[in-house]
Order: sequence, then structure tokens, then C-alpha cells
Amino acid sequence: MATNVNLQSFIDELKQDPEFATNVKHYKVTEGKDAIYAPFPEKLHPSLKKALSYKGIQKLYSHQRKAFDFAQQKKSYTAVTPTASGKSLCYHLPVLQSILENDASRALYLFPTKALAQDQLADLHALIEASGETVLSYTYDGDTAPGLRTKVRKSGHIVLTNPDMLHSGILPHHTKWVSLFENLKYIVIDELHTYKGVFGTHVAHVLRRLKRICAYYGSDPVFICTSATIANPQQLAENLTNSSMELIADNGAPAGKKHFLFYNPPVVHETFGIRRSAVLEVRDIASRLYREGVQTIIFAKSRVRVEMLVTYMKELTKKKLMDETIMGYRGGYLPSERRKIEKGLRNGSIKTVVSTNALELGIDIGQLQACVMTGYPGNIASALQQAGRAGRRQDDALIIYVAQSLALDQYIIEHPDYLLGGSPEEAHIHPDNIVILMDHLRCASFELPFSENDLYAEFDVQQLLEFLAAEGVLVLAGDHWHWMTERFPASEVSLRSASQENVVIIDRTRPKETTVIGEMDRFSAMTLLHEEAIYLHQGTQFQVEMLDWEEKKAYVTEVDVDYFTDANLAVELKVISEDKKQEQNSGTVAFGDLAVLAIPTIFKKIRFDSHDNIGSGPIRLPAEELHTASTWLAFDVPEGWTEAALTDAMTGAAHTMQSFIPLFVQCDRTDIHVVPQVKAVHTGKPTFFIYDSYPGGIGLSEKMFDLWNALLRQAASHVSSCECEAGCPICTGPPESDMNLKLGAEKLLKSLAGGDMRVL
Repeated sequence: MATNVNLQSFIDELKQDPEFATNVKHYKVTEGKDAIYAPFPEKLHPSLKKALSYKGIQKLYSHQRKAFDFAQQKKSYTAVTPTASGKSLCYHLPVLQSILENDASRALYLFPTKALAQDQLADLHALIEASGETVLSYTYDGDTAPGLRTKVRKSGHIVLTNPDMLHSGILPHHTKWVSLFENLKYIVIDELHTYKGVFGTHVAHVLRRLKRICAYYGSDPVFICTSATIANPQQLAENLTNSSMELIADNGAPAGKKHFLFYNPPVVHETFGIRRSAVLEVRDIASRLYREGVQTIIFAKSRVRVEMLVTYMKELTKKKLMDETIMGYRGGYLPSERRKIEKGLRNGSIKTVVSTNALELGIDIGQLQACVMTGYPGNIASALQQAGRAGRRQDDALIIYVAQSLALDQYIIEHPDYLLGGSPEEAHIHPDNIVILMDHLRCASFELPFSENDLYAEFDVQQLLEFLAAEGVLVLAGDHWHWMTERFPASEVSLRSASQENVVIIDRTRPKETTVIGEMDRFSAMTLLHEEAIYLHQGTQFQVEMLDWEEKKAYVTEVDVDYFTDANLAVELKVISEDKKQEQNSGTVAFGDLAVLAIPTIFKKIRFDSHDNIGSGPIRLPAEELHTASTWLAFDVPEGWTEAALTDAMTGAAHTMQSFIPLFVQCDRTDIHVVPQVKAVHTGKPTFFIYDSYPGGIGLSEKMFDLWNALLRQAASHVSSCECEAGCPICTGPPESDMNLKLGAEKLLKSLAGGDMRVL
């Protein structure tokens, strides 16, 4: 592995290379910091002191000590520290201490992915082995052998699993887990920041059901959460667990100096503002790093891009037989292959790894020197996690951010301090989403009867239980509601979707191995699973060959194409209720419930990177109705505007606004929709609607209700500063025919923003 001296000289070389330096828009350095230590707690078990000493640890970081002290006081807590700061000891030490003090003690560890659970099991086993004690720890997921499952249930001190398995494989069968639930002392939730939106809302209910079952068996476990940096970790943890939390935000771990280069590929199409492919730029940059011997991780957004970059990079070693110094890492690899790659990164035999966000989470891959990001990952938390993969602990690190021709990417290039110095996004969940609440109320009713006086967590659900009785799934016998059908409700509820009416996605690439690879709510399926759509799963591209709308099945086959599809929806909006309203400089802002009637019309094939439209086709599906939450802004028609001009301006402005909403609420661009209407039915005025993409809403548009002015300022500033002539993918979207979307959108946004052009 190259030394830090080589890394510094390589950075100097890059800065002096005129061809490279021309495209480096910013060079930022964040200074390192020394560790803040605390002595071992007096109560720490001698075997744990022995294990830590074996690992070369003679004292704890301050945040690890604070975590141990909170656990001893039976207080739930959330530890928020960067990558490689020893977060795992924040829960391993108190859990093992509890078990060594009382062999009957049990703990449940929750990880968002099976791979992360497996990685943490190896780390835990190493600590237990070094202690010389016998503590039984197992993973429990879909891969657990049937013969081992009984042993895990009966005698596992620590059970490592994921929310999906807890939801459908453990809670409905709690009578088989009596020894766990009677003695459960700790529930550990790792990577807290991943539990947001629909998935986080579902997991919040899984945890409420878990607490209800614990109470039934007489246990009251302490929650331990760990998280990457987000703006509201304590609030998210408390909402997720429905428990009060202490916050540990002071990181005692050391950190090395980080060199950030913000690189913008050169423009290759002046009119449309298209820049050279970020993938090709990353290939060239990573090749230089490889030749210099700098151990590097490259992050790409999809499996296809990972494989493209690996293929490009392997050209450097094609004359060497069996060379494995360059490897890819993504979902779809066998566990044994992933373990081999992780080991190669730790021991330095692998010099370059190209990964999806699979390596963003806390899997131990040792200390790398450089990180190259192919585009903005979507939020600050992810970007900091990726950057944290390089220069772990005291080592210097080089992070090169390579922008794409997209609005958010270009915003980061122009405002690097947003990424490095700004507050990370908030992560939100919405446990009172009625659709998701009802799903889990069914599951909870199956697991344990409700009495006529029971609450379900913080919810008074007696009227909802009466509704379920009228639906024929519950019956009131004596003073308890009992489940009365043979249906198994957990099997019908996906934690990844807000709707019960899901379309199942079936891969038949290999006819003899037809498998279900996912599911999607019907509303989203209209634009993402229509026939000929390109569907991405774990980064793999699939083409939809047939959509059986009646049977709710989409049949897909794997393809390798250089385009994605984007569907047009004809949308009718009807305001059902107006819950709050306020006058602002820009107009009247309101929030309430919305019925969205969507009719898919056509889809376009859009080439990656250039965003050229290379084809289109019709979509033949019936209209679908979605009831969701929305905020809207109604304003007076600006003087002198024709309806056609206003339509074009609002179309361009809506595209820009949708691009920037992820800056304000931590969500994917597809989690929320912006729809312009020149004359809305509800207001009779030009109106922008922002609505959640999921039935019942998940709180995103409600948060935007208070942020309209900030969003308008941000959008106005971005369109104004864009270097294109008539609108482009970076600002108002690709112009169709000869329309100039930019001119009208800029004028309208500036008017609505009140001339206030301050940005985030």
C-alpha cells in the first residue's frame, strides 16, 4: 500500500496537471483530530478487558465510555459518529457485560441488510473468542439452516437479524422464542439513518409490535441505536422506537486529514449543457490512482455502472493472468465472494474496488487511501459515509467527487460547503400513515389479542379494531379481539412498500430458474413496470416483457442497455381536505389530503449521461387513483403572461423544484412529485402541487409546507446560474422541440421568490 507521503505528492501532481486542474472547481481540506479517551469502566468484566487488550485497546474512546455508562443506567441511547469510529463497541460491550453477569440475558441485533449482519457476526465472534468466554451468537435470516434454527431460538444469547425477518419470521412465531423475549435486555439498531421514508415507517411498527410482545413476556429492553450523521438522530430514534433516548454526538475517535477535490467533467454539448460522461472521467482518474499504487474505492450508483467501470479498469491488468487487484462489489455476489473481497481490501492485496452503496454501510474493509464518487449519492449522510471509507483513523485521505450532468450534482460542484460544512438532512418517518398502520395492526392482532381497553403503542385503535371485525378478520370474544381467519397477515405486508396492492416482479431471464425479485405498489408500477420499461434491481437492468395488471405480475428479463425509461402521466388532482393554510409573499400555501387520478400515456427511452431521447412508445393501462398528502402553492397569473407561456414556465420550474426537494427532506427524487396546473380546480389559479408518492403520505409534503420560500429561492438561483441557453437536464429538464423552458421558468421563479435569491 502506498504511504501518505506518496498520496500527498500524488495530490500535488494532480493540482499541477493543467488538463486535470482545469476541471477541478474546488480543493478543500478538512483537518484531522486527535482521539479523546476515557478509562475502562470499573465494572467492566475482566474477560472483556482481556479481549480489548488482545485487540490492542487499552482505553475507550469517550463516546464508547458514555455509551457503556448509559447502558448501566438502563437508559436507551443513540450514538452518532462517523465511519470507523468504533461504533460497534457502543453496543458489544454493554451487551456482553450483561450476558457475562447473567447467563440468561439475551440481546437482539437489527441490521438493514443480511451482509452487514454477517460482517458484524464475525467482528462479534472475534471479540468473544478473545475474551475466552462462551457466548452464543447467531445470525437468523432466510439463509439460516433449518437444523440450526431451533438452537438459535432456545439458546442464542445474541441473535443478529434484519427487520424483514423480525417482521415475518420471528414476531408471528413468538411462542417459539420464549427464552429470548422473557430475558431480552437489549435491542440494538445499527445504521439508524437507513430507516427513513416508507421503509423506516414500516420498521417503526415492527418495533412497536416487538415491544408489545416483550411486555407480554415481562421484559423491558433498552434500545441502543447507532447512526451516521443526520440532522435529527435523537428525534428519528425516538419516533422509530417510541421510547425516550439519550444522544451521544461527541465523537472521541481520531480522524486524519481529508483532501476533497470537486471535479466537473468538461462540457461536450454547449447548447444543452451536457458534460462528458462521469463514468469515463472516473475511469481515467481511477486508472491514475491505480498506477500510483493508491488503494482506492470507487462508488457508482448502479450495478451496471459498477460492471462498466470494473471492465474498463481490468484493461490495466489484462496481460496478467488471474490478477485480482481490481474487483467489483455489489448486491448479487455470493457471500463467499464478498467475504473474499473484504479480506483482500483489509490485507491490501486488492488495490481498487468498485462498489454500489453496498460498501457504504459499516462493513469492515480496512483503511483505504482514496475514494472516488461517481456523482452525488443523493444525500449528505451517504456522501459522508462514502468519504469516510478512505483515510480511516489517523491516515490522510483523498476524496474526488466527480459530478454528473444533473441538477443536484452541479449544485454540489458550485456549493462544496453544502456537502462539507452544511447540516446533513433530516430523516423522517410517518407512523400514523393509516395504510401502514392498518397493515401492522392486523399483524399485531394475529400475534396477540387486543382487549377492549388496549392501546397499540401511542395509538387508540379501538375504532380500527371494530373496522377489522367488520372486515371479517377479527371477532370480539368476551372483552378481547381475536384473529379469526387462516390468513397470515405478515406474509402479505412488504416493509418496502406503502400499499397492499403490490405488483410482484418475476425474473424469467433463465426459464428454469424463474424467481420473484421484488414487488412494487400499483401506483408506482404504472410508470416503472409498464411493458418495455427498464427496471433496476440491485443495480441490474431488467426489461419488462409483460405486465399482467389483473394478476398483479410483471415478468422481466435481464438486459444490458445504455438507456433508462421515463413515463409521462396525465394527472388529475382533486383536493379532498385542506388542513392548514397560510398567506406568503409568493401566494397562498396550503396542506391537506389529495386524490390523484393518474393515466399513463407514453414512455421515453433516454440515453444515460447525454439524456438524449432515443425512442418512445405508448402505455396501455387503466387509470389508477392514489389518496395521499400534499402541499400546494396557488398564485395570481403574472401580468402579461399568456396561458402557453405560463404552461412552459411552470413545467420547467416544476422540474427544477423536484430536483431540489431532496436538499430539504431526506428522500429520493421519486418519493415526491411536483405537478404544475395552470388553472387548478380547487383554487382556480396557477398552482404547484407537491405530493407524496405513497398512499396516505409519509410526511414529506407536510415538511415542505413550511419550506416553499426556501425551495423557490433555491430553484430560482439555480436556473439563473445555469450556463445553458434554453433549458437543460441540469436546470429545467431537456427542452422538447424549440421551446425555451429556461427563460420563463427563471422569470416565474424569481417573481415567486420575491427577488430574494439567497440559497442554502
